[in-house]
Amino acid sequence: MAERYAVDEVATDQIRLLTKVARMYHERGMRQPQIAKQLHISQPRVSRLLKRAVDLGIVRTTVIAPRGVYAELEEQIEQAYGLTEVIVADTDDHADEGHVMRALGSAAAVYLETTLMGGERIGVSSWSSTILATVEAMHPRPTPVADQVVQMLGGVGNVTAQTQATRITGRLAALTGAQAVYLPAPGLLASGDMRQMFVTDPNIEPVLRACDDLTMALVGVGSIEPSPLLRESGNAFAESELPGLRSAGAVGDVCMRFFDASGVHIESAFDERVLGIDPATLMRVPRRVAVAGGLRKSNAIRAAVRGGWVNVLITDLQVARSLLD
Repeated sequence: MAERYAVDEVATDQIRLLTKVARMYHERGMRQPQIAKQLHISQPRVSRLLKRAVDLGIVRTTVIAPRGVYAELEEQIEQAYGLTEVIVADTDDHADEGHVMRALGSAAAVYLETTLMGGERIGVSSWSSTILATVEAMHPRPTPVADQVVQMLGGVGNVTAQTQATRITGRLAALTGAQAVYLPAPGLLASGDMRQMFVTDPNIEPVLRACDDLTMALVGVGSIEPSPLLRESGNAFAESELPGLRSAGAVGDVCMRFFDASGVHIESAFDERVLGIDPATLMRVPRRVAVAGGLRKSNAIRAAVRGGWVNVLITDLQVARSLLD
């Protein structure tokens, strides 16, 4: 109604000219010099008339999102959870986990290829299937776009799984022209005392210190049930330990740091056994990107964004919709 009143306050002759200029420019595709010449007015006046037509609501810009692009949904999630950016990968309602994984990897690869501009120090999670899918979908950059790729969680475990964890750090470094910084130790140790021995090791301590200066963290989001990659690695918590986490309210983790449904970190004896980036250091990283999807992880993903563990989310369509339920 405010626009209607504004138009009513403008003289009819002026409205007619505004509308005519707007139609010539937007509908007939005429350039401003052509309009000026045909109507015998100056080009600066044409420009002012076009701006006035927008101000009065005579011209309204509508963006039509192509099929498979969910800009409005992404913006709604960003506003609901205070996220910097959300990217929704196009997946159908019946997509299996493998399809979702590939879609997430492709979307995350494009995001990284688009936003890595140089000088980045990237921390990466070791035992994430979605991060592995991401680096496998990326293309090499023609010039270096990162200085370091730092392994934020110990990557030593079962030989086959360890190869995958090492591949994540090494391949991402190769693709971005960065130096790979490996954490040559298990992600989960038998006791807190054993962890203390590792953190003072001259090969381990500099890697953990490198986490203090990260500009970006690339992580997955875990549910209470460990992923196949983590389970096979030998770094997952024992089945007998899971009830204790559940009774403490845990719904998910980032880099094996568990949190409840509100995203609040659950401090426990488990933390003392994890060799990797600590929650406070992770939260200080300016850009914290999660690549995570699948409906079985929807509660964990919701908690992770609620708690500020990540500020950029790349997820699938089904989880994106569930975040607004």
